[in-house]
Amino acid sequence: MPNTRQAAKRMRRDAKRRLRNRYHLSRMRTYIRKFRRMVESGNLEEAKKFLPEVVSIIQHTASKGVIHKREAARRVSRVTTLLNNALKAQESQGSS
Repeated sequence: MPNTRQAAKRMRRDAKRRLRNRYHLSRMRTYIRKFRRMVESGNLEEAKKFLPEVVSIIQHTASKGVIHKREAARRVSRVTTLLNNALKAQESQGSS
């Protein structure tokens, strides 16, 4: 229980922010999960079209201050690398 009006206001504000942050984080993780499933299932053409959308969501989450910009860059790098490695593997299997 807050002891001052200021503490009560801070609790209300933090509760709103926590909900907002949870929404953005959950949305970002869902898009990344969808993308990973596309790549793992071998649906690379669809994953290639979905990548800009995933990158956009990650950068949007960082712009809201939910994650740090370097974390966003790292996540973008990892999903891009995942797709590129899958494309290389598919290409090498096709040429063999």
